[in-house]
Amino acid sequence: MTETLTLPPTPDGLARAADLLRAGGLVAFPTETVYGLGGDARNDRAVAAIFAAKGRPSFNPLIVHVPDLAAARTVAVFDDRAEAVAAQFWPGPLTLVLPLREEAGISPLVTAGLATVAVRVPAHPVAQGLLRAFGGPLAAPSANPSGKVSPTRAAHVLAGLSGRIAAVVDGGACAVGVESTILGLDGPPALLRPGGVTVEALEQALGTPLPIGGSETRPNAPGQLASHYAPGAAVRLEVTQPAAGEVWVGFGPCPGAALSLSESGDLVEAAARLFHLLRQADEVAGDRGRIAFAPVPETGLGRAINDRLRRAAAPRG
Repeated sequence: MTETLTLPPTPDGLARAADLLRAGGLVAFPTETVYGLGGDARNDRAVAAIFAAKGRPSFNPLIVHVPDLAAARTVAVFDDRAEAVAAQFWPGPLTLVLPLREEAGISPLVTAGLATVAVRVPAHPVAQGLLRAFGGPLAAPSANPSGKVSPTRAAHVLAGLSGRIAAVVDGGACAVGVESTILGLDGPPALLRPGGVTVEALEQALGTPLPIGGSETRPNAPGQLASHYAPGAAVRLEVTQPAAGEVWVGFGPCPGAALSLSESGDLVEAAARLFHLLRQADEVAGDRGRIAFAPVPETGLGRAINDRLRRAAAPRG
């Protein structure tokens, strides 16, 4: 085990983080969605260290983070459709799966041996500062042990990965709170993971309905495993009357709920609080307890919230 440094989001802190990344170390950093666990996407050992630190399945690809569209073009092949979507939604919580540019030098561990790459331009100023200080692409899944609750604060990162990574840049709480939407554009457009950009916004931009794509057994993008984001306690969904002993997490008016994603029924607030409340409910429930979630509408950001909750409630392997 090594001491995990906590670095400030200052020029000196980002320079130190960039030095650690260049040396093959792993650095967690905030994005507008969740904290990412960054490693040099061109360095096989660094990418392997990401998998080792997270205990992540090797067939689950990683997202490559870059500071702008120009940098993304050096990693992936953009057609006119991808250019238009990127221009509208980047920087922001949208990941595009595109054909990999062979000369990009991306480690095959990042793409899980596929001919496509998942690439994103984050909007968070600390993420932008780190990417520019580092000067290269960063592979960065969520900064938590694989399958566990994603981190939206530096303290969450340290709770799961302290001693396994070089540093975390503490940029405060993440604003969006669920991971990026993943849009497959290596063929006909397909939704590979709902997230911080709504399906409705993407369908309007593309002018076509988005079918669901991907595979739980052979993912072509992150976040497709059936059991994911799992707390220690068992999870039950769509609960309007909790059973005795269950920690009930409400949404909207839920008298008697121990916790609430949003008492006012605000999906943006619920998304931002989701992983934090999963952790909090898990602590209250304990190892033998159960967590019950009130129904969340399957619209807008509710799709991403329900996707995460279904994975948290899936049977454990």
